[in-house]
Amino acid sequence: MKRTNILQTQPDAYKAVMALENFVIGSEIEPLHKELIKLRSSQINGCAYCLDMHSRDARKLGETEQRIYTLSAWRDTPFFDEKEQAILALTEETTLIHKGGVSDDTYNKAVELLGAKYVGQVIIAIITINAWNRIAISSHFQPALQK
Repeated sequence: MKRTNILQTQPDAYKAVMALENFVIGSEIEPLHKELIKLRSSQINGCAYCLDMHSRDARKLGETEQRIYTLSAWRDTPFFDEKEQAILALTEETTLIHKGGVSDDTYNKAVELLGAKYVGQVIIAIITINAWNRIAISSHFQPALQK
């Protein structure tokens, strides 16, 4: 059965999520940091549509295949710097909020490395991709096969 198209049936809600996305686009978050957030949340949530889109976007920004392939195991690689590690930890704990929330250690480390304003913007970026993941998954968005 075909699922509802949120853009068509709930345009005001879609516009609200788009407003969050526009905030993220205009934020001070570095472009590759944005894509790491989007990719890691989408991995956790199992959103094929967003994984496809954001892996392509990350590659366009110069992200390496090696880092994309090992992102789900970032703690076990030397490929991500300290700031990226803080962002990825915050992304995981925010995406998996039901598992105890964001720890003080994770939050404080992120603020120490990135500053409170940047961390606030990162949190909004995480919340936004989680909303998009939920729209895409519940609506059965499918990525197109690239040739």
